[in-house]
Amino acid sequence: MIEIWGKTQCPYCDMAKRLCETNGYDFIYKQLGEDFQREDVLEQFPGARTFPQIIVNDENIGGYTELEGLHKGGQL
Repeated sequence: MIEIWGKTQCPYCDMAKRLCETNGYDFIYKQLGEDFQREDVLEQFPGARTFPQIIVNDENIGGYTELEGLHKGGQL
């Protein structure tokens, strides 16, 4: 399962959602201000400074670049 923590007007958040949709990956999209607040991000991802923050199989993998790398490597 993939969890994408994102925000509005974020091109990398949109790219992460599109990658999942295009490839049929099961994912949940959580949006800042609707599903979580900034404090929740700092608690869940202490070192995070950018969006999206992505969790794959209960492990924080980083952002879009890391998700794309897992996809290209056939690890999703």
